[in-house]
Amino acid sequence: MSTAILTGPPAPGSSLDGDLRSLGFDVRIASGAEEAGALLAAVPAGERVALVDPRFVGHLHALRLTLTDPRFPAAAAPGALTAQREARPALARALDAVSATSGNGAGAGTLTDGLTDSLAEALDADGVAVHRPQLGTLVATVPTDAEARHEARAAVEAVDDEAVRLRSAVKAHDGFFTTFFISPYSRYIARWCARRGLTPNQVTTASLLTALVAAGCAATGERGGYIAAGVLLLVSFVLDCTDGQLARYALKYSTMGAWLDATFDRAKEYAFYAGLALGAARNGDDVWALALGAMVLMTCRHVVDFSFNEANHDATANTSPTASLSNRLDSVGWTVWARRMIILPIGERWAMIAVLTAFTSPRIVFWALIIGCAFGACYTTAGRVLRSLTRKAKRTDRAAQALADLADSGPLAGIAGRIFGRAGLALLPGFVLAFVAAGVVIPAVLVRPFGDSGTVVAAALYVMFAGAAVARPLKGALDWLVPPLFRAAEYTTVLVLAARSDSPHALPAAFGLVAAVAYHHYDTVYRIRGGTGAPPAWLVRVTGGHEGRTLLVTVLAALLADRGDDFTLALTALAVAVALVVLVESIRFWVSSGAPAVHDEGETA
Repeated sequence: MSTAILTGPPAPGSSLDGDLRSLGFDVRIASGAEEAGALLAAVPAGERVALVDPRFVGHLHALRLTLTDPRFPAAAAPGALTAQREARPALARALDAVSATSGNGAGAGTLTDGLTDSLAEALDADGVAVHRPQLGTLVATVPTDAEARHEARAAVEAVDDEAVRLRSAVKAHDGFFTTFFISPYSRYIARWCARRGLTPNQVTTASLLTALVAAGCAATGERGGYIAAGVLLLVSFVLDCTDGQLARYALKYSTMGAWLDATFDRAKEYAFYAGLALGAARNGDDVWALALGAMVLMTCRHVVDFSFNEANHDATANTSPTASLSNRLDSVGWTVWARRMIILPIGERWAMIAVLTAFTSPRIVFWALIIGCAFGACYTTAGRVLRSLTRKAKRTDRAAQALADLADSGPLAGIAGRIFGRAGLALLPGFVLAFVAAGVVIPAVLVRPFGDSGTVVAAALYVMFAGAAVARPLKGALDWLVPPLFRAAEYTTVLVLAARSDSPHALPAAFGLVAAVAYHHYDTVYRIRGGTGAPPAWLVRVTGGHEGRTLLVTVLAALLADRGDDFTLALTALAVAVALVVLVESIRFWVSSGAPAVHDEGETA
């Protein structure tokens, strides 16, 4: 139970007491600064406390946004202030200071006007970041006389609180399909769930289970199964939108929700790809290479987005002619939707997959995905390269560290960086060395015979150049390309070697390996976004880093080229080992108290 302390008796006819109780607060009334301090001290240290001016007039949802959002240690709006456990000591100090300077004495008088605003400023000065929600048309005010109170109440009556709450439940920058074909009704599903006490995590889990059933239907290889799979995939996507809308509608954000929302999208899509590949195999069509190729392209495109955003998260002088052009295009409405659609964001992508699954074949689905993802990757990468070359932005240490974490370099890269950094190789820009590294290993596995020792030599050179690429801080204009180049090199190496192998079922095993490694890379992204940094160094060492895994797969191919299905078994064992390690560590982190208390907004792409 949270506690709300009214800094005086409510005004006659006020619904404030009832509003606070409806939000889950136990309401107490203080008659003076010292009594407010005593009431604050009496509340258990781990509970939330709110201080509210008894003259407050405003919408219930304005109070909800200010006082109940779990993501912020402290929050304030006119006439209302809240503090969670970590901000409670600072609030107590601020209130003691007010009590000491008010001159009221023990239990005397009423609290001064503007107390909550003064306390919010004191918290800011004490180093506690006070969140001030954007209320928009919602009203939150403290009228000082009867006329102002009457005007405030009229303003409250003029705005539909529930309509605003429903609109704000929808993510601001969704794609065309999601905005116009899903959100108009999914928000009402979110409200229905909220009124029945369902949580976002339950809806997220339902979305995952629905997608897994869809994958199972696709795996039947029958037209009826494909139609059911397409329908269920769309249902899963509706639920996927609903969970975030429910979190925003009910302000039910959680660390577990952040983890589930961040990872289940990938799990659903990968599972559906596997289902399509299994269904095609039942009809004698082997499309595992296409399934893995689609997954590689999509993941690499996402890494481009993640790396560019992290590199420019806090860059200074962050302007360029291409950015200015983009801003001008934003003023022309149809170009905004066109640019969002052509990169095949998740809504458009899942809609395309669902329709093509129902009416065509898995091979057509994957070719459409590959073409769409390739175009989206080229479009976004070209635009961001142009921005990087034309802007004069100064990279920060934080951005350089984020790129180094996203690179996922293991111990071999560290050794190579120390050796070849001294030799002067690291004086070249990081992205150039990463490009050379990818340019050495990818052509080798494409051109040389499967199992040829030359691919191992190429992989060793890849380790050398990859280590040199990260030997210095990644602060160059194009150094954000380093993580995507490493992802492309590692994933493509696994894909090509498995495709060229004579080992039965090597491609499904490679699919599992890339899926496990990609999960690790997505998990790294969401940890960085939450402000907690990359996964622990031991995890990167145990999983070998991108260069270690790339070298290991080429060595396994060379050693097991003529040994039947041994290469498949080796890939399977590696996939299981990586998956177990990264999943156990990921679960440990996201359910721990150190995980960020946020609900991820998801990726438009």
